[in-house]
Amino acid sequence: MSAARLVSFPSGGRTLRGYLSVPDGTGPHPAVVWNHGSEQYPGSFDELAGFYAGAGYVFFVPHRRGHGHSAGEYAFGTPPPGPRAQAVAAITGLLEQALEDTLAAVEWLRRQSFVDAGRMAMSGVSHGGIHALLAAEAGAAMRGYVPFAPAATAWRGNPELQDRLVRAVRTADAPILLVQAENDYSLGPSEVLGSELARKGRPNGARVYPTYGHDAASGHGAFAWRGMDVWGDHVRAFLDEVGLRSAEVVGDPAELLGAVGGDQEVVLEP
Repeated sequence: MSAARLVSFPSGGRTLRGYLSVPDGTGPHPAVVWNHGSEQYPGSFDELAGFYAGAGYVFFVPHRRGHGHSAGEYAFGTPPPGPRAQAVAAITGLLEQALEDTLAAVEWLRRQSFVDAGRMAMSGVSHGGIHALLAAEAGAAMRGYVPFAPAATAWRGNPELQDRLVRAVRTADAPILLVQAENDYSLGPSEVLGSELARKGRPNGARVYPTYGHDAASGHGAFAWRGMDVWGDHVRAFLDEVGLRSAEVVGDPAELLGAVGGDQEVVLEP
């Protein structure tokens, strides 16, 4: 596996950036898109890159507008002002705007020669887990979705968001495995959305693992990007079940990354 590279991709007239890790081998490889949370400065998620690319998957971390290396206004610094209805509308608008970037990243990745466009999955944590569910509703044509703790920090007292995610689960275009740790901020997503997934049958499902770390922050974010020794086997089994089993191939990933050209050029981080 080569080191993660910073690449460019288009979205709505903007040029956004993201980190791309390509496994050893000539491919084409199955791929996993990772949606970061609401943090302003997401990085390359090296632990996850090692887990996925080391197992034969292309691993892509697109930075949505206003986050990390992608230009734009960061929209999560302060809560939306005004009455509740106005605030809910503002948050919904932000979700749809960010979903545009997520879907654009998927389409860019699908066009890369080293990616098997028919064997792609999407994962993400917190706000990124929400986006995995919304992408499933929007028909992103993934083989499967693995959201970690979607909306766990905002679950309580937010029935509008709960209803929105229930609808997304019901109309998803592929199986979903929802994952949380027991000490997350709220287990509402596993309880409510998990019931919907159980009704859909296997391989859909929700799984709550034992406490991870010493606080809710660890059980929420760190569990998703560092807890692969806990959830890794189960997630890999889910990806196998939905058709993403990695192939055994050989080759130079650096050469594959060098093939990303034009407005999709590889940009090395300073």
